[in-house]
Amino acid sequence: MKKIKLELVFPEKLKDEAIICDICKKFDIVLNIVGASFSTNTGWAIVILNGKEEELKKTTDYLTAAGVEIDDSEVIPG
Repeated sequence: MKKIKLELVFPEKLKDEAIICDICKKFDIVLNIVGASFSTNTGWAIVILNGKEEELKKTTDYLTAAGVEIDDSEVIPG
């Protein structure tokens, strides 16, 4: 198992999409939201994902393809 911290930025076009819910359903990961703020124009979230490396890769690929910007990522030791 691997744990990563992501800083996500959501553009206005995704404001009505359930992206975070989708990744929890589509991929075998555990997600923890450690900070977030959303407005009518944009949003950001800091999340920690825990799962197998291939599931984490699928998750980040999905987020990027959906239009979510990953500002920063960090592997959390443990």
